Amino acid sequence: MTRAVLLALAAALLPAALPAQASPAALTALTRQVFVAESSFAATMARRDSVAFARFIAPDAIFFGEKAAQRGKSAVVERWSRFFAGPDAPFSWRPEKVEVLDSGGLALSTGPVLDTEGHQIGTFNSIWRRESDGSWRVVFDKGCPVCDCERKP
Repeated sequence: MTRAVLLALAAALLPAALPAQASPAALTALTRQVFVAESSFAATMARRDSVAFARFIAPDAIFFGEKAAQRGKSAVVERWSRFFAGPDAPFSWRPEKVEVLDSGGLALSTGPVLDTEGHQIGTFNSIWRRESDGSWRVVFDKGCPVCDCERKP
């Protein structure tokens, strides 16, 4: 009897333990959602709206900085406040590529970081998590400089 109960319990819990796979149509829709979220996130810098910027950051986010990582939304917002000082944005970014996991719960967005003249100065990489309300929030963010491919080793 105990074995039958354990087998029934395992059968009931196993599907919940495995991530569901989104259909191709659902993945396309989710990819578009992340693209729009990233574009809207970037627009907060252009609009100089740090309050809206903060809405895109997960409470447990980690943003990698030049010297150290900022852990948690408040640390990220505090560190990024310097980029919102003044009337003009010091840089901009835009998504070029978005990939969503088959489970539909996490996504990567990446694209160029541009200076005020529109020249690429870096590349951003952000990991987005779909929250229980269906919204997307950044959980990891890391930029890197532009590759100097002409330089010889």
